Amino acid sequence: MVKGVMRAQVLIETGPIESRPLRLTDVPVPEPGPNQVRLRVSVCGACHTELDEIEGRLPTTRPIVPGHQVVGRVDMMGSGVTDLAVGDRVGVAWFFSACGVCRFCHAGYENLCPQAQWTGKDANGGYAEWMVAPMESAYRLPDRFTDPQAAPLLCAGVIGYRAFRLAGLQDGETLALYGFGASAHIVIQVAKHSCPASRIFVFTRGESHRQLAARLGADWVGTVAETAPDRPDKSIDFTPSGEVVRDALAHLQRGGRLVINAIRKASPVPPLDYGTHLWEEREIKSVANVTRRDARDFLALAAAVPIVPEVEEFPLEAANDVLIRLKAGRIEGAAVLRVAT
Repeated sequence: MVKGVMRAQVLIETGPIESRPLRLTDVPVPEPGPNQVRLRVSVCGACHTELDEIEGRLPTTRPIVPGHQVVGRVDMMGSGVTDLAVGDRVGVAWFFSACGVCRFCHAGYENLCPQAQWTGKDANGGYAEWMVAPMESAYRLPDRFTDPQAAPLLCAGVIGYRAFRLAGLQDGETLALYGFGASAHIVIQVAKHSCPASRIFVFTRGESHRQLAARLGADWVGTVAETAPDRPDKSIDFTPSGEVVRDALAHLQRGGRLVINAIRKASPVPPLDYGTHLWEEREIKSVANVTRRDARDFLALAAAVPIVPEVEEFPLEAANDVLIRLKAGRIEGAAVLRVAT
């Protein structure tokens, strides 16, 4: 039984990530409660959501250990745990827990539960050597993936998968992806597997992102200011820019659907003109987090495709610098922090 203290990156006060508000410090090693397991963390992905928490756009419990793309092995179990065993390799995603009794929970929409809690926001996450999680929120990971490869599947992958499902792309339709970071570079692989006759257009600013999109099979790559070969039937917006919502709607085919895959927008969505942006039965749908079923279904699909995440790995000590790079769009694919030494 592990006692004592552990290394963790802790957020105490919010502020610009450039001020390096995460503090690497020693905190007590947690112990699991009833129906919880403890993980010895191997790696944890870094995400734009951490930027929203750190910079104050997304209210969070403080002090808090961020991180919600957690890969590790069960090393201790609380009472009542039946589905996992010590030594199991598991992942913990953004969804942490819900009430289990409201109408949303009963319908399988625990992501909409008013009492839902989120990993790294309401409960300590994976920027630490150990963490605890409810047993039903710790998912066995396919052997096909290394620990660093598995990490982005737990957020960028799962949330991207939910956005793709909500888009409702039919084989042969055209899909546009706005932004091409950690989530979009996984979604393009899901789309090409699920709808091989569909064309995929990618709108992104960064040259390295454009090159990655082309390498992963995009049929056209350009910026929002450029004109794609055709109007997309379905679009997914992964960007922090509110202006992209207006631009994506203006490009959308009649009867098309735009899915917005973002918890917060760094800039407001500008006014929309009904005739230009919404008329002719164009739809907007938001993505509100993920469910446990999303995680289980996507992990199985990711192994079957197989999805190959592009990963850059960094030490836990570099968390602030990694998030600064993420904010500037200087991460190709997904960033992963190595926790276990």
